[in-house]
Amino acid sequence: MNFFKYLKDQWLLIFAWVGFVFLTAFIMWLTPGFQMNWRNIGYLALIEGVFFSLFLAYHYYYKRRWWQKLQVGEEESSIQNYLAGARTHEEQLQQDFINQIIREHQVHMQKIVAAQEDQKDYIDSWVHEIKVPLAASQLLLHAVEFDIPDEKYMQLENELGKIDGYVEQVLYVARLDNFSKDYLIEETQLKKVIQPIMRSNANYFIQKKLRYQVVGEDQRVLTDGKWIGFIFQQLLSNAIKYTPENGEILILLDQSAKGVTLAVKDNGIGIPKEDLRRIFDKGFTGQNGRFSEMHATGLGLYLAQNLAQQLGVTLTAESTVGVGTTMTLFFPYVSYYQEQR
Repeated sequence: MNFFKYLKDQWLLIFAWVGFVFLTAFIMWLTPGFQMNWRNIGYLALIEGVFFSLFLAYHYYYKRRWWQKLQVGEEESSIQNYLAGARTHEEQLQQDFINQIIREHQVHMQKIVAAQEDQKDYIDSWVHEIKVPLAASQLLLHAVEFDIPDEKYMQLENELGKIDGYVEQVLYVARLDNFSKDYLIEETQLKKVIQPIMRSNANYFIQKKLRYQVVGEDQRVLTDGKWIGFIFQQLLSNAIKYTPENGEILILLDQSAKGVTLAVKDNGIGIPKEDLRRIFDKGFTGQNGRFSEMHATGLGLYLAQNLAQQLGVTLTAESTVGVGTTMTLFFPYVSYYQEQR
């Protein structure tokens, strides 16, 4: 707080001092036999003003140390450290009140963190438990493969695959905060990551009569293959979802002086320009998700972007309505990787 703001807050005290000066002059004027001299009253007011100004200046500098304790910088947190150093009863009341709020906040935060941990443990347990009946359902479906029409069989297999994909999304959302505990950076061949995912989506390609092609030589990057596989699955799922029948999806692998790129390019419906900058926001589905027949959760690209950032990979999107969309993963080279190469 600067001095001018301090004076503004002391308006009542200043008003009282002015009233005291006028009251003194009024009493002197009413005193019988007292010779009224306005010059003497002016001197008296001046002396009182000097002493009053010195008092305000001293009081300001005395309180400023306390106010500095109450100020919080941009990078500081007022709820991490307790307040100390009160010198007056007023400051002690303020200090006790603030410290009590901090204690209550910390207690509530501990309860919230404990509840979140319990929730994450439950989600992890639920995901692993639900995978058992999902796997059993897929085995039962394969057992009756020749007893039902091929179209129904493919539809059932696709729906089970979607359920399995949503379950994986839940698991990765739960693990997002603890990402640092569950990844392993190693030299990874991108085609080894891509090919199993392409095979697992074969039914969708067949059902929609989609063509796909992997263009470019295999590339090696330093990353976590499991997490990159999940990111690629989200990008490929969107490409399949929003590409009409008889469309084409290209998987592009390329290398430059700065790094390696892995791109998923489709000739689907494209993303409107006004939605393109928000597609990585959590829960955002855009016009395509709201008005198309495809159901969107708004989590796939959000997860892909967050995981890519934590892996040091850049995920970008380019799209033109009616032409198609290209989602690109860029793996920059790092110094020790270049030395190994």
